[in-house]
Amino acid sequence: MNLKSKSLISILLLFATALSFPRAQAQDASPRRLSLEDAVRLAMKQNPDLVTARLEVKRSDARVLEAWGNAMPSVDVSGQYVHMIDKPVTFFPDYFLYSFLKGIDSTIAKPSGQLVPISFAPAFTASASVNVRQILFNGAVFIGVGAAHIYSHLARDLYQGKQVETVTKVRKAYYGALLAREAFDLMHSSLQNAEDNLKNVQLMRRQGIVSDYDELRASVGVENLRPMVIQSETNFNLSVDNLKNTLGITTKEMFVLADSLTLRPVDDQLLAVAEELVIETNPGLSATKRQIELNSAVVNAERSSYLPTLAAFGSYSYTAAKEQFNFSTNDFYKGSQVGLSLSLNLFQGLQTFARVEQAQLEQRKSEEQKTSLERTLRTGAHSILGNLQQARKRIDAQGKTVEMAERGYKIVTTRFLSSAATQLEVNDAQLALTQAKVNRIQAIYDYLLSSADLEQLIGRLPSYLLETEEK
Repeated sequence: MNLKSKSLISILLLFATALSFPRAQAQDASPRRLSLEDAVRLAMKQNPDLVTARLEVKRSDARVLEAWGNAMPSVDVSGQYVHMIDKPVTFFPDYFLYSFLKGIDSTIAKPSGQLVPISFAPAFTASASVNVRQILFNGAVFIGVGAAHIYSHLARDLYQGKQVETVTKVRKAYYGALLAREAFDLMHSSLQNAEDNLKNVQLMRRQGIVSDYDELRASVGVENLRPMVIQSETNFNLSVDNLKNTLGITTKEMFVLADSLTLRPVDDQLLAVAEELVIETNPGLSATKRQIELNSAVVNAERSSYLPTLAAFGSYSYTAAKEQFNFSTNDFYKGSQVGLSLSLNLFQGLQTFARVEQAQLEQRKSEEQKTSLERTLRTGAHSILGNLQQARKRIDAQGKTVEMAERGYKIVTTRFLSSAATQLEVNDAQLALTQAKVNRIQAIYDYLLSSADLEQLIGRLPSYLLETEEK
């Protein structure tokens, strides 16, 4: 192979590579397929409300550690250096000093009753100390530890409730996007059928089989469907944007819905025990029960103000004082002490009594909220079960209706082509088929929404999320 041939091949290879590179980029930029499971997993990571609830759980754990810290010993280390620029003085009568100094100096003048300033403060002092304090008994401290644990469990119940709520929002948003897509496809299919019918009518009119009026009605039917197709496409785009907002992603990210709007029946065994299961597993009710426990702990904590506080303490210190700044290790003197302190409040102007009463009222409010929530949950479960049953019946009925409408449309179309039916009959058959399909997908959508509401009420997470947490 000569040099020119090799150069030509090299140029062709480079050209082929340049052509394939943009194609590869276009493939990489193609929208990803997003299933319902993918959407839920994505929301678990990026949903802002869920991220906030997750941080609250970590905060509650930190509060538990803080509560334990109050029951642990406290150790303080302190140091101090002081340089007296202007020493403080103490005034003494001169006759008080005369009694001490006359034995040293016989020539000292006799006292006159005047005050003489004397300073006992050293010019330089340095000290270092370690202080330790340990609570031996304090009701508020030990009750606070238990209350912090209750609060930690409460935060986890709220987090679980937020998880279930997020899953439900994602499911509803995803189902809404599927419904909008089905509606768009249905309207587009109806438009296609109407356009095909118009072509047949135009052909038959040119052959003199049908009148101009039939062609006009077919044309009007097509034009009436076009704005409905445009509106359905707009609704689909809005539903996708709503799904993106629920997932916590930007509207610029592109994806296609991988699932379809199909019936996903709820387990009959779950339906049988749903009303009782709601009372046992609903996260909101569990959080309310935790709140009652927390309020009870607050009542006990306020009552603990009537109890004494007993603490042990100890200190160890080094201190030195000199007139010149020339400290050495021999100049420091150590001191140490240990002891117990007992304190008991006898009267605070009825503040403790008032705080206890307020805490008791908060506890009663939580108990009333729990009773009201239980009634609401039972009513909600009963209503959702009724909606599921009704939607299932509609699905079965509309499935048969769609089959009959499709058969009717085919029959009328065939009859019209043989001049045995009018264009009005074709339009009616087309409208009946479209309405039957709309009713069916609406029934499926309603069933899926009710199933999502039921699982939120029960507090059940999808199995694939539970498997991820176990791993």
